Amino acid sequence: MGALVNGYSVAVSGQPQMGPLTGPTGRARIANLANTLTLLRLVLVPIFLLALFAGGGHQVGFRIAAFLIFAVACLTDRLDGLLARNYGMATEFGAFVDPIADKMLVGSALIGLSMLGDLPWWVTAVILSRELAVTLLRLIVIRRGVIPASWGGKVKTVVQVVAIGLFILPLSGPFRVAAAVVMGAAIVLTIVTGIDYVVSTVKEVRRTPR
Repeated sequence: MGALVNGYSVAVSGQPQMGPLTGPTGRARIANLANTLTLLRLVLVPIFLLALFAGGGHQVGFRIAAFLIFAVACLTDRLDGLLARNYGMATEFGAFVDPIADKMLVGSALIGLSMLGDLPWWVTAVILSRELAVTLLRLIVIRRGVIPASWGGKVKTVVQVVAIGLFILPLSGPFRVAAAVVMGAAIVLTIVTGIDYVVSTVKEVRRTPR
């Protein structure tokens, strides 16, 4: 029997998860492709920032390069989750590091765009405050095994990533307006799903015996 934590299946109740890349004890090896992709995402964060700020931060070529690096990093997030779930590569290491890598990527992009004057600081503050609050709440309730899954949260993540990607690109005119609309949708989803997560967690905690 296993539980999903941030897209990873982690063994509970003493039952190991078996898969093609598991070790002699039935646990997936830390050195597997899923974890390698997660670590690659961490490595890409500083490279992405270098490209984003290169040439003063507003040269078309460097901004396109930054977008491509950001897109590759986001792709690794999708792939490592699929590998962990479907090919027995889930590990406690991956379950812990994966959300950290995600938040570092999104956080660095938001802060970088705000430093360059492309994104209002209040937008960055709202999104990062929500992510920090939800992360702290997860750390509190995980001791009781209460981690509510939310499709709204997954949609929020996709819209956030698309919005950030559009702001990284050197867009202008109606394309820039479209990027602002998508970012507006991301902000709304960020707030709504954050409230929903808190409400759902409180309900689950009340129903779950200590």
